[in-house]
Amino acid sequence: MRTMRDYDIGSAYASDFAASDAPRGAGWVVFATILLGFSALWNFFDGIAAISSAHVFAANANYVFSDLNTWGWIVLFLGILQGIAALLLLTGSEFARWFGIASAALNGLGQLAFVPAYPWWALAMFSIDVLIIYGLAVYGGARLREA
Repeated sequence: MRTMRDYDIGSAYASDFAASDAPRGAGWVVFATILLGFSALWNFFDGIAAISSAHVFAANANYVFSDLNTWGWIVLFLGILQGIAALLLLTGSEFARWFGIASAALNGLGQLAFVPAYPWWALAMFSIDVLIIYGLAVYGGARLREA
């Protein structure tokens, strides 16, 4: 009778994983870059919807300052800023990493202020910004190039 000890299951796959040239954390940086790009698109469309007074936002909401139209312009600007950051991250520079962290942090604050208009979406976008900041802060930059 044969048992699991008779079969060498792990050795066939171990060489495939060891041959990978990607440094530790490269996946997180790619994931953060893709999320930053998607977040830019979502903010861009969200801003346009808010500027045009679409009916998807909560009615009679009280904002931190001004009205839905102003917040639409703010979110649109944040989307453009994040789009630039996502494109810069493709260069792999240290400046792009910090610019991506800063744009995600600004968007996180903006989304928390946008909660009265679209509560669940704003909280989801805030959590995406936290993931972007984590991926770029922990695994991006010089540590990625040294590995």
